[in-house]
Amino acid sequence: MRKFNKSSTSISKFFRWVIIVFIISSTLFVLVMRWIPPPTTSFMLQRRFTAAVNHKKKFKIAYQWIDWKKIPSHTKLAMVAAEDQKFPHHMGFDLESIGEAVKERTNGIRIRGASTISQQVAKNLFLWPGQSFVRKGMEAYFTLLIEVLWPKRRILEVYLNIAEFGNGVFGVGAASRMFFKKSPAKLYQYQSALLAAVLPNPIKLSANNPSAYVWNRSSWVLWHMRLLGRDYLKGI
Repeated sequence: MRKFNKSSTSISKFFRWVIIVFIISSTLFVLVMRWIPPPTTSFMLQRRFTAAVNHKKKFKIAYQWIDWKKIPSHTKLAMVAAEDQKFPHHMGFDLESIGEAVKERTNGIRIRGASTISQQVAKNLFLWPGQSFVRKGMEAYFTLLIEVLWPKRRILEVYLNIAEFGNGVFGVGAASRMFFKKSPAKLYQYQSALLAAVLPNPIKLSANNPSAYVWNRSSWVLWHMRLLGRDYLKGI
């Protein structure tokens, strides 16, 4: 009995130390990312691994970091209008949208997206796709870390650089050059709206060869950009 108690105590101490080390290391890593551009992301690594497993030798990741000041204000606004219009005001979670999504799931209706930009940054940068409770719990943890340790401007800057806009095309820097043959600083409003319009499914949707759905969604994005106003992100 004593041996069993000693064994269980040792195991509990081990897991306690594992949790402590994880919290300290993850906090320091997120803090460092406040100032250093991510050299890659979890999603980029997973896309490379999947391509290698499937023997897709021609697959390449297009990724180029662009600083905040070099990204047009209308491009920033387009992403917020499309993905998370409450971004300047929440602490990482849109509780109203989450509640509506839970209601829809309870009623057997197709679930709407309720992820904020902060949650998408946490997922794309550190985690993996999926709907398991473990993955969702980790997403909530990293979202809180990001919101506490980074200013809103940094969160949006990272999002603009790591969001996928096409098959293996990450960030507005790579996307603007790949699809419109120009630097992101020269993007027109409608081009920014087209990029924002493909975010729900960047593998199937195209910004440079837009379907009727993409054109309609980009018009919706432009309309909501006007509703929000050009100064909507001025305070972040």
